Amino acid sequence: QVELVESGGGEVQSGGSLRLSCAPSGRIFSLHTMEWHRQVPGKLREMVASILKNGRTFYGEFVKGRFTVSRDNGQNTVVLQMNNLKPDDTAVYYCRAYGQYSEYEFWGQGTQVTVSS
Repeated sequence: QVELVESGGGEVQSGGSLRLSCAPSGRIFSLHTMEWHRQVPGKLREMVASILKNGRTFYGEFVKGRFTVSRDNGQNTVVLQMNNLKPDDTAVYYCRAYGQYSEYEFWGQGTQVTVSS
């Protein structure tokens, strides 16, 4: 079973930046779609950013130009650069990867992001 491993979470003040990274724990075939999701206790998990293998990107409406998602297809890694962070961005951030026809789906364990006011 493939595991995705996130890194880069932490605590930052409002207006600050963080960079999250995600990579598979071992060798794996090229992943099609890689995403970042986030979840606050008591609320549904929501999609933050998505990037396809061809580089096309999608973002949650709340991002509003503050975050940038990128990937390295050769390494199967995905990075989320988060700027101008707000306290409402506080959540556990999860990495997700899935196939073009949903033939596979992997999730990471999550990394905590805390933004203080």
